[in-house]
Amino acid sequence: MESKSVWKTVRLAGLKKYWTEFTEKEAVKEIHCMALTKIDVIKIISEKMELDKKTATETLEQLMAIIKSTLASGEDVLISGFGKFCVVQKNVRKGRNPATGEDMMLDARNRINFKCSGKLRDQINGKKG
Repeated sequence: MESKSVWKTVRLAGLKKYWTEFTEKEAVKEIHCMALTKIDVIKIISEKMELDKKTATETLEQLMAIIKSTLASGEDVLISGFGKFCVVQKNVRKGRNPATGEDMMLDARNRINFKCSGKLRDQINGKKG
């Protein structure tokens, strides 16, 4: 298929069992229902970088620890060509308990917002850039 996205190609390369159990069309349909998991990422890193799985796991864990600690400190994380993770403060607000209908105040909190880069957006939408 010429119209395969990069995501489909990576998923199919990482899950060769689908080629033997399903036709190509069924495999693509099945894969669209799945998320790329941490285990899949580790497998792909170990294959592409020719690393053992332990090293690939440690590398991914360190990367995730850096991102988590940076976000926990309130700083944004910008990965060029991929996107930006931003810490957004949500103020105290009025809410409602859906079970009882009772009004209540929801505490202030931080949440993470992700904005993809223009390059990633174009790649997802099939534009060449």
